[in-house]
Amino acid sequence: MKKLHTSILFLFFFVNLSIAQNKLTVEKIMQDPKWMGTFPSNLDWDAQGQLIYFNYNKNQDPSDSLYKISLNQTSQITKVGLKEQLEIIPNNASDNISKTKKLFSKSDELFLYESALNKKKSLLLFGDRISNPRFLKDENRIAFESKNNLYVFDIPSGKIQKVTNIQIGVDPESKEKKASQKEEWLKEDNLRLLGVIKDREDKKAQTKAYREATEEKKPKPFFTGTKQISNLQLSPDEKFVTFSLITRSENKRTDVPDYTEVTGYTTNIAARTKVGDDPVKVELGIYNLTTDSVMMVSADNLPGIKDLPDYVKDYPEKKWEEKDRKIIPSSPVFSNDGKNAIINIRSFDNKDRWISLLDLSTGTLKTLDRQRDEAWVGGPGVGSSFGGGTLGWLSDNKHIYFQSEETGFSHLYLLDITSGTKKALTAGNYEVFNPFISKDGKSWYLTSSEVHPGERHFYKMPLMGGKMEKLTSMTGNNDVTLSPDEKQLAILFSSSNQPWELYLQANSSKAKAKQLTDGQSNAFKEYPWRESSLIHFDAADGAKVPARLYTPDASNNNGAAVIFVHGAGYLQNVHKWWSSYFREYMFHNLLTDLGYTVLDIDYRGSAGYGRDWRTAIYRHMGGKDLSDQVDGAKYLMAQHGVNAGSIGIYGGSYGGFITLMALFNASETFTSGGALRSVTDWAHYNHGYTSNILNEPFNDPIAYERSSPINFAEGLKGNLLIAHGMLDVNVHFQDVVRLAQRLIELEKDNWEMAVYPVEDHGFVEPSSWTDEYKRILKLFNETLLK
Repeated sequence: MKKLHTSILFLFFFVNLSIAQNKLTVEKIMQDPKWMGTFPSNLDWDAQGQLIYFNYNKNQDPSDSLYKISLNQTSQITKVGLKEQLEIIPNNASDNISKTKKLFSKSDELFLYESALNKKKSLLLFGDRISNPRFLKDENRIAFESKNNLYVFDIPSGKIQKVTNIQIGVDPESKEKKASQKEEWLKEDNLRLLGVIKDREDKKAQTKAYREATEEKKPKPFFTGTKQISNLQLSPDEKFVTFSLITRSENKRTDVPDYTEVTGYTTNIAARTKVGDDPVKVELGIYNLTTDSVMMVSADNLPGIKDLPDYVKDYPEKKWEEKDRKIIPSSPVFSNDGKNAIINIRSFDNKDRWISLLDLSTGTLKTLDRQRDEAWVGGPGVGSSFGGGTLGWLSDNKHIYFQSEETGFSHLYLLDITSGTKKALTAGNYEVFNPFISKDGKSWYLTSSEVHPGERHFYKMPLMGGKMEKLTSMTGNNDVTLSPDEKQLAILFSSSNQPWELYLQANSSKAKAKQLTDGQSNAFKEYPWRESSLIHFDAADGAKVPARLYTPDASNNNGAAVIFVHGAGYLQNVHKWWSSYFREYMFHNLLTDLGYTVLDIDYRGSAGYGRDWRTAIYRHMGGKDLSDQVDGAKYLMAQHGVNAGSIGIYGGSYGGFITLMALFNASETFTSGGALRSVTDWAHYNHGYTSNILNEPFNDPIAYERSSPINFAEGLKGNLLIAHGMLDVNVHFQDVVRLAQRLIELEKDNWEMAVYPVEDHGFVEPSSWTDEYKRILKLFNETLLK
C-alpha cells in the first residue's frame, strides 16, 4: 500500500513537472526564433539533379547558410563551402529551347553549361559587366546586355557585334541646332569672312564623310534624354530590339526620423510617397535593325482605353474627361521562331489587363484578350502592373498561355493567335499557381488548391488540357521544386502545427515522400502545439466565412475570446500549413491554455477564395472585412459559450487598421483591442496598394472618408492599445501620431500607446516582440476576464 502511494506521488510530481516545463510564456515564444530549431528554405537542385541545395542553420550560426543533401546519401546534411558555391550553376541561367544548355554571366564573363557533358566553359571575357544573356534562334549566337546596349556574340567565329547604339542623355548635335538666331548668324558670318576657318570646317566635314563611308556600318545613335532605359531584348531572329523607357516623377517623400542613430544625432530616413502622387510613365520602344530606326508603341486602339470607372456616377457634379487612360506595357514575350511577340498591358488604374499581339514592324497592337474588373485586376499568376505572372508561348509558335480570373478564380488558358480561340485548361472553384511546361513539352506541372482552399498540391496535366494527376499526398502545403531531369520532387512541406521540413519523392502519384530534415529543437517539441479547427461561420449577408478556431478545455474555459486579424489584406491565414504568423500562432496556443477561445478569420479581401472575395472590400475598407469580424464574434457567443462584453481583437498592419475600425465602429461587440503598426488614414499610405482598392483620394474622396479610422475616432468606447515602430518606413509613425492628437482632442482617456524606437514595420528584436505581447496579454486579462 505504501509502495502504491509512493508511485502515485511520483506520477503526480512527474505530471506537474511536465506541465511546468511545457507552460508557455510570452518571454518563451517571443524570444529569438532559433529556439524553435532550424527549418529549410529556398530549395534548388544542382544542374545534374543529384544534389538538393537549401538554406539551413544546422550549426547555430548567426544566420542561415547554404547546405546540401545528395540523393546518394540522403541522411547526410552538409554545409556548402564558398568554393563550391561559386561553381554552382545559378538557377536564373537561361536555357536553350531543348533545355540541354544554359547561359549565365558573372561580372564581365559569359559562361555556357552543357548538361550532357556536365561541364561549363567560359565563352567570353568582355571587360564590362554582362547581364541577361540569351540564346537566339541560331543557338550559336548569343545576345547579352552591357552598359545599356545589346551585343551579339557568335560562338564559332568569336566575333562580337554591337547591335544598338543607345546613349543616355541628349543628342549634342540637337543642342547645337537649338542655338539662337544670333549665334547662327555670327557663325555663318565668320565663315564668310575667314577663308582659313572655312577651309578647316570643310575638311572636317569631308573627313567625317569619308570615315562614315569606309567604316563598318554602325547603328544610328538613340538618345534617351532624361528617361531611364530597361528591359532590352533582341528578337530571336535578330531583326528587332525592344526596350522600355521610364520617366520617373519627382514626388515629395515622407521623412522618417531616426532618434536612435549611432551618431547621437537625429537623422531622417527617406521613405515612400503617398497615394495619388504622379505615376511613373512607361513607354515601349522598338528598334528596327533593318531600317535603323526607332518607333514607340501606341495603345490608342486598345478596346476600352477611354472607359471611365463605374464609381464616377457617385460624383455627378464633376466633369469627367474621356481620354486615353495611362497604361504600363510589359516587355514583349517572343515566340521561339521570333516571328511574333505578345505583351501584357495594364491600365494605370489597374481596372484593365490586355494581352496583345505586337507587330514589330509597325508598332501596332492586336488585342487577343481583355480582362476588365471594376475593382482591380489581380489574382495568382495574373501579375502586376510591371509584368510578371504567367505568360508565354507553346513550341508550335501558334498558341499562347496565360492565367485569368475571368470565371472568378485564377485559371490557366490557351489562346490560338491565328483564330482567336481561347480554351480553359483548368476550371472550378479553386486557384492555380506557378504552372510551367515539362522538359519534353508534352505536359504542364502546376500547383493548385483544388482539394481544399487551405491545401496545396502538385499536379501534372496534358499540354492541351485533360485530367490533372495529383502527385503529392501529404495534407498541408506541398511546395515542390522539380529536379532538372523531372524524376524527383524536392518538397518543402508543413502542416498547421508542424514547421517546414524537406522531403524527397519520386515523380509519381504512387510514390511516398521521404522526410530528409528534422529541424525542431527539443524545447519546441516539448509543447503539444494545437492543430486548430478549420471552420466556416455564416456572415449576415449569407457568405460562408472561413476561420481557424482554437477552443480551450471545457474545464478551463474563461468565457472570453480573442479575434486575430491577419495583415496585408490580400493574404491567406486559414490553411493547413505552418503560418507565416508563427509567433501569433504560438500566442494563440498560450491564450487557449489560459482559457480563451481564439478565432483567426480569412475575412473579405483575403487571398485564396477567388476574385469576388478579394474585391469585396473595393471602395470600403472597414466594410465587409469588419462585418466579418463582428459576425465571427456573434458566432463565438452563439456556438462556443463566449460572454458578451468579453471579446477582444488584435492584429498588425492591415490587422491593426481593422482593430481600430472595430473599436471605433463596433464598440458594442469589442471591449478591447491591440492595434499594431496600423494604418490610420489611407490617404497617407502608398499608391500601388491603396489606389487599387480605393482609387485616388482626389478622384474618389468618398472611399477614403469611409475607410480611414481617423475619421471615426469619436466612436472609441472600449480599451485601445496602439503599438508602433518609430522607424516604420511602410506605415509611418506619423499615422499613429496624427491619431493620438485626434484622440486627445476628443478627450478620450481609455487608450495608451507603446512606441518602439528601433523597429521598422516588421519587428526584429525579441525584446520588442516580448514587450508588445506582454502589453496585449495584460490588456486582455485586465479587461475581458470578469
